[in-house]
Amino acid sequence: MIFKEYFLKIQSLLEEVAEKEQQNILNAAQLISTSIKEDGVLHVFGCGHSQMYAMELFYRAGGLVPVNAILSPPLSLAPSAPLSTFSERQEGLAKVILDAEKVKSEDIMLIVSTSGRNSVPIEMALEAKNRGLSVIALTSLAFSNQVTSRHHSNKKLYEIADLVLDNHGEPGDAMMELPNVPSKFASSSSIVGFTILQSIVAQVIENLSKEGIDPPIYVSSNLDKGDTINKAYIEKYRDRLKCL
Repeated sequence: MIFKEYFLKIQSLLEEVAEKEQQNILNAAQLISTSIKEDGVLHVFGCGHSQMYAMELFYRAGGLVPVNAILSPPLSLAPSAPLSTFSERQEGLAKVILDAEKVKSEDIMLIVSTSGRNSVPIEMALEAKNRGLSVIALTSLAFSNQVTSRHHSNKKLYEIADLVLDNHGEPGDAMMELPNVPSKFASSSSIVGFTILQSIVAQVIENLSKEGIDPPIYVSSNLDKGDTINKAYIEKYRDRLKCL
């Protein structure tokens, strides 16, 4: 049964990523840990389905508080998925989006794009670096290396970022196939990408704890103590995190 094959392939891919991306994960966690110690914020940006990564890390029970989800409506799958596809190819949009955010040089910009070829993620990386932010990219190097850039610089996201996290996904993202089905199906990027990012969150929290710093962590609002704890964090970071 192919659903079991999918589980096995995902398990194998996660093991591969844990082994081959270990140093990149540690380096990303160190960058973010240092930023938080300096009162910085982790900004997370993606287009289309990659907006899910910003949602995954923002306002998440058990997650870091100083995370800003950059969720631009033209790049969302709602109300129109084709509009999102069109928008992420437009140069000039990323600057307008970032101009509306509160960023400072101590912050980190995490940009997710599995193909790494479209104009908006590339431009966002360039704009963030111009403003002094360190840029982390989560992408598929195999995918990026099989496509051309859609940005006038002819660069792809991984070529601009200060640190690259490779999700080791296949070109096109889909990883399963059947003899009578013309296209591959069942993607890997979300499962692997979320795992990479949550592993970084865990490492950041350990890093801060080892330095005697109380890590700012959201507590589930469905626990009795959650609202009280989270209220204090929200008041502290409200001016820096747009969706608060």
